[in-house]
Amino acid sequence: MVETDKKRDVIIEGAVKRFIHYGIQKTTMNEIAEDLSVSKPSLYYYFPDKSSLIEGVIEKIFSDYFHLVEKDIDTDISFEERMTNLVEIGHRFFQKYYMLHLSGGSPDPSFNSEQLKAKFMFMKQRHTNFFSDIFKRAVKAGEISIVEDPEKIAELYLESLAGITSLCIMHGNRELFPSKKELRAILDKQISLSKIFIKGLK
Repeated sequence: MVETDKKRDVIIEGAVKRFIHYGIQKTTMNEIAEDLSVSKPSLYYYFPDKSSLIEGVIEKIFSDYFHLVEKDIDTDISFEERMTNLVEIGHRFFQKYYMLHLSGGSPDPSFNSEQLKAKFMFMKQRHTNFFSDIFKRAVKAGEISIVEDPEKIAELYLESLAGITSLCIMHGNRELFPSKKELRAILDKQISLSKIFIKGLK
């Protein structure tokens, strides 16, 4: 069982590298098998199709992300410090996986899988629930006013941060990685927005 999990993880890591370098649409299952020197039957044993492999990649990325944001949830820092830390963690993941946004044309048909769509929705809800819990904790600690609907507030907050990120993708050169200056501008704007948002809740 452990060996099986290891092989699955190796395939996912190989897929992430190729997806980042070439884009998801331009990557085939055969190329991933060649990169990893595994047989096609072996690859398809773990991932029957490209959609299931993309799902595995998504699970890996979100698993790593939630591991980082959840591990210090009980640390003794202020609400504003915690929110800034979370923005910075999210920004690091954006930098690391930015190239996964580039499909090189029309969306890959593998994304049409209902199971994959459900996975995206599940992860999005988990993300919202996580921040909703943070707002509830801040209310309990007396750091912000009572929030009538913390889930809606969390959703609005996350969508606002995502909007700043999306502007970079929409207005940037889709074939190039954002410059350090552009990346810094995104982070600065997200931190500023976070501080304004927090003031509004106090």
